[in-house]
Amino acid sequence: MPTSFDIAFIGGGNMASAIAGGLIRQGQAATRVLVIDPSGEQRQRLQQELGVATAAQADAQLAQAATVVWAVKPQQFKEAAAAVAAHAGGALHLSVMAGIRSDDLARALGTERIVRSMPNTPALIGAGITGLYARPAVSAQERERIDALLAPTGERVWVQREQDLDAVTALSGSGPAYVFYFIETMVDAAQRMGLSADQGRQLALATFTGATELARRSSEPPAVLRERVTSKGGTTYAALTTLEAGDVKGIFGRALDAARQRAKELGDEFGR
Repeated sequence: MPTSFDIAFIGGGNMASAIAGGLIRQGQAATRVLVIDPSGEQRQRLQQELGVATAAQADAQLAQAATVVWAVKPQQFKEAAAAVAAHAGGALHLSVMAGIRSDDLARALGTERIVRSMPNTPALIGAGITGLYARPAVSAQERERIDALLAPTGERVWVQREQDLDAVTALSGSGPAYVFYFIETMVDAAQRMGLSADQGRQLALATFTGATELARRSSEPPAVLRERVTSKGGTTYAALTTLEAGDVKGIFGRALDAARQRAKELGDEFGR
């Protein structure tokens, strides 16, 4: 075993693997990363794929870690925290769990040095975006440490109010599913129009990728970019007129509101 760990993960699922793998690719020594997970299969996979140290449960060696990342399912947090708190009081804690608020994290862990985050699944390929909130006890230097830790997963956005993480959840946390939903719809339409599923997929994916990159590089708002593609009486106009007639913008806005409200409700439920 190493003399010390730089970072420990509580839970070894996809998000923990994405963060740990990214750090190791950027030069972090795998042997100085500890992953605690009760699943023997999960530990074996992490050892083989990343070369990290693993353990089935928290013990005194966890006290060596300067940073602890919480990556268990929210409903498993209280049980896991009971085992971890005695060994990790001196660490900086980062939560990538959905729903559990920092007040509840602080109460369970006995520390105020907590950063709560909301990543999304493209983090698995280094193309994600993560919303972050730091409690007042977290120093500027520690915020920089968290930024560096998450850099391999993609972009980061810090918010000043923890409640804003509910909006982040609605927009980007759940956001990939919205994109997949529209891609799925376009592929289905392609087949109805006589194209193959493969052709529809290629066209839909390239369209989303290209349009997103164009919007990213442009200084103009999306509405202006949309108007430039839309000639009155043309094909795009016909499609957008149909969307407007069906109040798709209103429906989508209400869908985002529903996601935000559910994020708030989950925080209430897990905080009980």
